[in-house]
Amino acid sequence: MGKVADLHVHTNISDGTFTPEKVVEYARMQGLDAISITDHDTCAAIAPAIKAAGGAGLEIIPGVELTAELDDDEIHVLGYFIDWQDEAFTKKLEELCRVREERAKEILRKLSEQGIDLKYDDLMDIAGHGPGSVGRLHIANLLYQKGKISCVRDAFTKYIGNDSPAYVKKFKLSPKESVDMIKSVGGVAVLAHPKTINTETRPLKDIVRSLTGEGIQGIEVYHSDNNAKDSREFKEIADELGLLITGGSDCHGLGKKEVLLGKVKVSYELVEKLKQASYLA
Repeated sequence: MGKVADLHVHTNISDGTFTPEKVVEYARMQGLDAISITDHDTCAAIAPAIKAAGGAGLEIIPGVELTAELDDDEIHVLGYFIDWQDEAFTKKLEELCRVREERAKEILRKLSEQGIDLKYDDLMDIAGHGPGSVGRLHIANLLYQKGKISCVRDAFTKYIGNDSPAYVKKFKLSPKESVDMIKSVGGVAVLAHPKTINTETRPLKDIVRSLTGEGIQGIEVYHSDNNAKDSREFKEIADELGLLITGGSDCHGLGKKEVLLGKVKVSYELVEKLKQASYLA
């Protein structure tokens, strides 16, 4: 297969559990030649990851993952080869992170109404105090740490999952706003994990076609949650609509059942096509 990459990796700067340095170490152990750090609403992990990689043996592709709202449902948009140091882009991400922190505080308030009192400072100790770091997974871990639940998954089923008593809706961009943000800094906008998209009202192909009209340039064909049939379907859609193909593990460190980093390895040829589509070409 030649050189391989994992193009969807999170760190503890957003909702993963591995530091950027640990991600780099683990990626090397998995024999990866390139990874993309795609934290939610922040690029703060990119610099330490590049430093840890040391410019040899592992390429760090600057990325980000943004949340958008489509027909009252949530989709995620990955941005690759972005100019992650652009000042206007950074300020916009900081605003999204501020909203994320306000959401966390509101979730804690709702948990208090359920008789569960958690301190925001304790939450930030778990989240790492990084920009954009705090999310529902950190609240779930705090609930577990304080003995309020028997396992992390219970936090979502009982308290903070969608339609649960302490759920707070997340602020979302429109698909076009998220795509425009990514393209404004020379990046390539890719639809993340299409398997999670609600297809009750219209077929996935129609949804993806409409998103191409909003500027989406690629689709994440390969993902840890996909079976072979899923990936074939997504590749057929990508080929039919002329979209770029990507793939990644969506690793959150120990935040999921297992460490997924390197479980999805795509050919470096896909990385080269992304690079050609960005302003780095």
